Amino acid sequence: MHHDLGCLGAAVNKRAIERQLQILKGMGVNGIRTSHNPPAPELLQLCDSMGFIVMDETFDMWRKKKTTYDYAQYFNEWHERDLTDHILRDRNHPSVFMWSIGNEVMEQWTDANADTLDIQQANLILNLKRDPASLRSDSMSVNALLTKKLADIVKNLDPTRPVTSGNNEPSPQNHLFKSGALDLIGFNYHLSDFDNVKINFPGKPFIATETTSALATRGYYRMPSDSVYIWPSRWDLPFSDPSYACSSYDNCHVPWGSTHEETWRKVNDNPFVSGMYIWTGFDYIGEPTPYWFPARSSYFGVVDLAGFPKDAYYFYQSVWTDKTMLHVFPHWNWEKGQTIDIWAYYNNADEAELFLNGVSQGVRKKAPNEFHVVWRLTYQPGTIRVITRKDGKEVLSQEIKTAGEPYQIRLTPDRKKIAADGTDLSFVTVEILDRDGNLCPNAENQIYFEISGNGKIVGVDNGSPISMESFKAPERKAFYGKCLVVIQSDKTADKIRLTATSDGLKSDSTIIVSQ
Repeated sequence: MHHDLGCLGAAVNKRAIERQLQILKGMGVNGIRTSHNPPAPELLQLCDSMGFIVMDETFDMWRKKKTTYDYAQYFNEWHERDLTDHILRDRNHPSVFMWSIGNEVMEQWTDANADTLDIQQANLILNLKRDPASLRSDSMSVNALLTKKLADIVKNLDPTRPVTSGNNEPSPQNHLFKSGALDLIGFNYHLSDFDNVKINFPGKPFIATETTSALATRGYYRMPSDSVYIWPSRWDLPFSDPSYACSSYDNCHVPWGSTHEETWRKVNDNPFVSGMYIWTGFDYIGEPTPYWFPARSSYFGVVDLAGFPKDAYYFYQSVWTDKTMLHVFPHWNWEKGQTIDIWAYYNNADEAELFLNGVSQGVRKKAPNEFHVVWRLTYQPGTIRVITRKDGKEVLSQEIKTAGEPYQIRLTPDRKKIAADGTDLSFVTVEILDRDGNLCPNAENQIYFEISGNGKIVGVDNGSPISMESFKAPERKAFYGKCLVVIQSDKTADKIRLTATSDGLKSDSTIIVSQ
């Protein structure tokens, strides 16, 4: 997880962090890796109380810089003090189960200098193979000695927890590995190298410190869904697509990454992989891979910047939780005659059957080591209904109807009662519905917000990575039918009324009580 809180920015708000963790817990997540710096103490307090375990990370770079103004310019003077302060501050948090002393540091290689690269190149070159000569060392190199020094600082202050780092050089000749100071071997990406871990690192525990980097835009689907889009095709080639969107079918990823399902298959099939961290839980501001301007936030998240789950969220829910679930997608508003792929994630069932306007389109069962079922249909308006069954008995069903024209707004607060402490928040989901209450999946109406009572609007968002709208204005355009408004209390107990209006739509109001 990056530290920003979407439309609220980088300033810490404990309720906003708690909401992120609650959403992730609903997906089945039980562990957080901080990236790539000491986290807010509030995050650790929440992880302590909510049952998460944390890989607590200190540095994103050591002596060798990745970008012009990064921490490398302070490392020599400050690393001992900063690392010491970090461990002393966090070591009494029961959620912390592991320390990470670095992420993709350039000291993995003898000479890996990013000083002459721009920010794009520096970010992407970290995942390239390098000349094997940059790895060979017959004795403890300076880089290996530095690794040992940092690990020793940690172990002197806390001998109870293991030390690792996120490495994008899987060779056992990596200078960090050769130091012998890391208790766990950690790989970032490099799925194809997992098979050699037991050979290259006999007896060493292994963890996938960073994986996946799948790309998705909530609500956008590119077909056929069994075609995989690797964007950009290569780190040093310009990339653009007029959509400025990435498919939410789990069929788009960066060249150094993999799809969600492919990654989990690798981890699940290999018991020696102790766990995996997905890049990333939530979208975050900055690093808008694979696009550049006007994109201004990431596409990596399983959850979008506003906190709305993308479809991959439900894949993880199906394999990481015991909760009986069914998630069918995409929406059912297309052009007549268009070929559409319908996916379903489900669990605790043997099969799924899809009906289009009451007519069965066939029963599907997940093949061994597969995680979804799919139907390829010719679009006609109406209703699709999917039923899951176990031992012939219905488990769950879900209907998706063709939505009509946008007609009304619906406001749904995540909490209708908040503390009158001047910091507490209510996150209000805003949906554009047709006359019958169906979500309009392509709606992009401009929504205006008014508030009365002792509260204020502190943020608006819609999850779009290319929106240049203000995060603070009392209005927002819907993105694939949804947007978000965040209400904050003041220190007076009262009722806060939020009203949402839009030209041509029926308005809605909701009341939030601060107490």
